[in-house]
Amino acid sequence: MSRIAPVHYRKIVRILQREGFVLARERGDHMVFTKPEVTRPVVVPRYDPLPVFIIKNVLRTAGISRERYFELLETA
Repeated sequence: MSRIAPVHYRKIVRILQREGFVLARERGDHMVFTKPEVTRPVVVPRYDPLPVFIIKNVLRTAGISRERYFELLETA
């Protein structure tokens, strides 16, 4: 399995949008995404590159598996 590497925040935003998340609000350099089935909002900071630990936290909060992340990353 591939390693999760730092990526630009826009790729994570595209992945979340493909999974059905909607941008709820923005404040400063943070974007907040929501989805009806997910209880907690997903916060994506506008960093380039986005560190691995933040990517893992976003995936865990969004309920996206590692395998699904790599599938979506190929098309992002």
